[in-house]
This record gives sequence, C-alpha cells and structure tokens, in this order.
Amino acid sequence: MSTITITPVATFRTDDPYPFCPGCGHGPVLDRVNEAMVKLDLDPAKVVIVSDIGCSGLSDQYFVTSAFHGLHGRSVTYATGIKLANPDLEVVVIMGDGGTGIGGTHLLSAARRNIGVTVIVMNNLNFGMTGGQHSTTTPEGGVTSTTPLGNLEHPLDICATVGVNGAAYVYRGSSFDHDLADRIAEGMRRPGFALLDIWDLCTAYYVRSNKFTRAGMEDSMRSWGLEPGLLYDRQTAEYATAYRRIHADIAGKPTPRPRPIDITHEAALDEPMALVVAGSAGGKIRSAAKIVALGGIRAGLWAAQRDDYPVTVKAGHSVTELWLAPHEMPMAAVVAPDVMAVISADGYAKAGPYLAAMGPDALVLTIPDFADLDTKAQVRVIDPKAAPKRIPKTSLGLVYLSAAIALTEPYPIDALREAAAAGSFAEINLEAVDTGALLAGA
Repeated sequence: MSTITITPVATFRTDDPYPFCPGCGHGPVLDRVNEAMVKLDLDPAKVVIVSDIGCSGLSDQYFVTSAFHGLHGRSVTYATGIKLANPDLEVVVIMGDGGTGIGGTHLLSAARRNIGVTVIVMNNLNFGMTGGQHSTTTPEGGVTSTTPLGNLEHPLDICATVGVNGAAYVYRGSSFDHDLADRIAEGMRRPGFALLDIWDLCTAYYVRSNKFTRAGMEDSMRSWGLEPGLLYDRQTAEYATAYRRIHADIAGKPTPRPRPIDITHEAALDEPMALVVAGSAGGKIRSAAKIVALGGIRAGLWAAQRDDYPVTVKAGHSVTELWLAPHEMPMAAVVAPDVMAVISADGYAKAGPYLAAMGPDALVLTIPDFADLDTKAQVRVIDPKAAPKRIPKTSLGLVYLSAAIALTEPYPIDALREAAAAGSFAEINLEAVDTGALLAGA
C-alpha cells in the first residue's frame, strides 16, 4: 500500500488578483489569513473556508482549500455543521459586519457552544457591497447612505457579545496591525470558538462619507468604548470534541429499533373508515386517538392520525382525524367522517364543516349539551353522568372513541383494551375503554 505525503505549502493563496476597491482593507486581511495558515503548517485538504454574502463573501475563491459559500448571515451556521461533522477540520469563517447583524443569533449560539471555528469579521462599519448602508456596527453619528444625518443607533459590540456568551478567544484589531497574522494563528490554535473583529477601511463609502482614516481608527475604537487587543482568552472544552467524548460509549452502536406491534386480533373492517374527535386542548384527545389507532394495528389494520390544536397547547380546541383501513393508505384530510365525537364547546366550535359534510349513514356521538346538532348524520347522545363513576376530563376523549369502536365494530374491543393496557397509564386508560363500551351498551 502506498502512502500519501503532504508537503507543506508556501502559500494558500491562488494567483488570482483580489477584486476589491483600491485601498480596501479586505485584501490585507486575507493576506494575513494566508500567513497564519502557512505559520500553522496546515494541510489545505483539511481546511474549509466558509463565507456568505457581501464583499467578504468573495474571499473563499482565492484560497486553495475547500470552501462553502451560503446565504447572508448564515456562514457561522454552516461552519458549525461542518465542524460537528468532522472535528479534525480547520474551519475558518470569513464574514462582514453585515453578516454579524443578519446572523446574530447564529453567532451567539456558536459562542455559547464554544464550537471550534475561527471567525474573521471584516468590519468596515457599513454594507459596502450594496451601497454603503448603515450596519449594526456603524458608530453613532456615522454618515451612510441610509443615515445621511448621522446614525442614531448604538453600535453592536461584536467582541463583548460573543465574549460574555462563552467564546474562547476574542480579539479586536485592524487590518493595519503588524501582528495580525500571529493573532489569527493564535485564534485558530485555540480550541473552541475564536472571533477576530478586524476593522478595515471601506474606501468606496465609509471613508469618503466620514473622513475615516488609518490614523484615526484605533483612536476611534477607544473613543467609542471599544478597546482593541486580546479581550477574552479562555481554556474551555470545545463542543464537537466534548460531544464525541460523552457519546464514546455508544458511538458506532446501532440505534434502538422500533418494536413491532403484534397482531393479536382480526378486524372486520373491509374499507377505510374515518373517525374525528373534537374536544378541548389539554384533554388528551391526541393520546386517546393514538390508543385507538394502536388497537386497530393490533387487529391488522393500517392507521393514520392527524391532529389540530392551537399553539397554546392546553387552551382552546383539540381535533384529531383518524383513518383506519384494511390496507396501506396515505394520510389524507378527513372531509366527511364516518364517525364523529363532539365532546366540548371548543370542539363544537370546530365541528361545523365535518357535521355539514356527513351523510345519513354516519354517526355522531356527543354530550347532552349538543343534542340538537345540525347534521344529516345519526346523532347519539351519551351522557357522561350515566357512568358508574365520574369521568375525568382527560379520559373523556378515550371514553367516546371507545364507545364509537364498540358501536361500529371496525375491530374487536379487546384489541383496544390491549392497546390501552400497554401504555404508561394502563389502569386509567383501561377504565376509560370499559366505560365507553358500557355507555355504548356493548
């Protein structure tokens, strides 16, 4: 077997000239990135440069490494996924100040996790590619195309934001720093999340509108309360490595497989049957329908369930559509149920379209409050007070669905009992099934 020898490279740069405006600071920053990677003697095959949109987004094509180019503000997200997939890769994000605003949540999440990527922010204090609009880092008073009378917003302190949220290495400087390559290399060597906020000059817009100069850049940082230099340097666990360490005992082992449901009964159903239960959120309507579905599966049927409830989860309606079929079938919305249970005012408010579509062969089970439902279907009132003992609201759905199974007999009620007995609340669920069968007269 032959071995492949990696020869250190003298440069990671291609021969293509940069496309940036004369005097733009992006080119010098990329040169320092190149020097840092040479200093670290990295293998180009194990380096990924990730970029997004803006002038900084042009950067990755000028390096002989792997690259990923994506949507504005999302570069840190892509880099996170790459690093998690392969912690051995050196992942470098090159983004602009515009991206730190658009993708601020991603930046925070990467810092909190201390994911091992190095973020180079080319911070020229405005959106340079699209016309010089103000960005989240434009200083107060900064003149841009969208703030011609001076910016009124307080600028985002990128370094403090990621630093206070757990970043391992945070540096603020400029494209003119003589030791910038060393600082970039230092950040890349640091396990964990590293960010370098590198200020540079946008000669097309910000410099022209604000008389911004190299000489005034560092003084401006301090006058705005944004100190330059190394601001955070922590030795903390890098996320991708730590994640693999705590999962080492199960790495490579098969994940638990779904347990089959034994078919213990035979169903009489010979065509698809649609059931709908309309009740209140928090009343375990979905759980009741799931038990009925599992009962059908135990009888050899296919089952499909669709739930509708508000984001409040425990307030408002809860409506579940359930299909039982003797053969495989895709999930489809129920328009005209064969059987429907309307068991609360919340459910009644959503029941109208179903009730209007039901025909004379269909069956509606309901509480006494809605005995006069407007529908062509047969209506059967089941009074919960007729039960031997009080029915909890959380059992009402299963009681009425059990009554529906007992009355229509798509599959044996004993299959439903087995499904009820298999869950975490076996005693409560079995009592609900038996109560429903009793009230149905089965």
